[in-house]
Amino acid sequence: MKLDLMKLDFSEKRKLVKKKLRKLEGLPTLPPIVQKLNLMIEDESSSIHQIAALIEKDQVITTKILRLANSAFYGFPKKVSTVQNALMLLGINVVKVLIITSSIFDIIYKEDVGLWEHSIGVAACAKILAEKVELKDSQEVATAGLLHDLGRIIERVTFKEDYKKISELVENGKDALQAEKEVLGIDHAEIGSFLMRTWNLPDKLVEAVDAHHDLKKTKKFKKEAAVIHLSDILIHVRGYGTSLYQKIPPLQEKALKVLKLNLLEIKDIFFKLEPKLYELKFFTEELRREMEVSS
Repeated sequence: MKLDLMKLDFSEKRKLVKKKLRKLEGLPTLPPIVQKLNLMIEDESSSIHQIAALIEKDQVITTKILRLANSAFYGFPKKVSTVQNALMLLGINVVKVLIITSSIFDIIYKEDVGLWEHSIGVAACAKILAEKVELKDSQEVATAGLLHDLGRIIERVTFKEDYKKISELVENGKDALQAEKEVLGIDHAEIGSFLMRTWNLPDKLVEAVDAHHDLKKTKKFKKEAAVIHLSDILIHVRGYGTSLYQKIPPLQEKALKVLKLNLLEIKDIFFKLEPKLYELKFFTEELRREMEVSS
């Protein structure tokens, strides 16, 4: 018998949703290479060359990593042609995240091109912002931008009927986060961060995703979360891609205070962002052609 989440109380909904998330119903399992990669990363005697050799044994994952490493949201001036090169430029943490989530990116693209475009737009903006405020590991911050709406695709794939109810509520004027909580007892930011924790992704990424609509939830990585929050707003303002929001999400002034940015500096971010978004359109078109050929 199928349970109707709308008939359950708030805490029961949350429990049921988290139970379902642990089983990852409707989503691909983690690639077998991930376990070996984790062991190798934990072993201090492992070299980047050895880690690259392990990854390159999986041709599909290698192709995806190189495609993402060469996309405009990382913006390297030279082509990244090998996994070892990607590891050196992006860092082991970012490459590990790309491996774990590579199949998710395919689902996002197949399910909702608009959400995919919004996600890579936020990633590109997050990298520019992270560099502007001199955050360490701007590539990791960009990757958090790429994953910030992971919960949305989980809702769409794993909770299909509930997602329809959420969409209907939003179309009738309900705030998107409130609609999610009303139907599921949890919002997409918490769904995404919950799943990322089960995948043992870095705390920096998990917290940035969890708090990107509510900066009060931050504990340690306030600047990273503020970057993702502001990037999300700016990409909504620019109208690049689509999300569940019918309107622009509210900007939390705390983000500007944490990042010590003023409106003139935000204009400068927009100026730098535009050519990146133009490049990303080509990346999206290339991906679309690849998908059409493989399907």
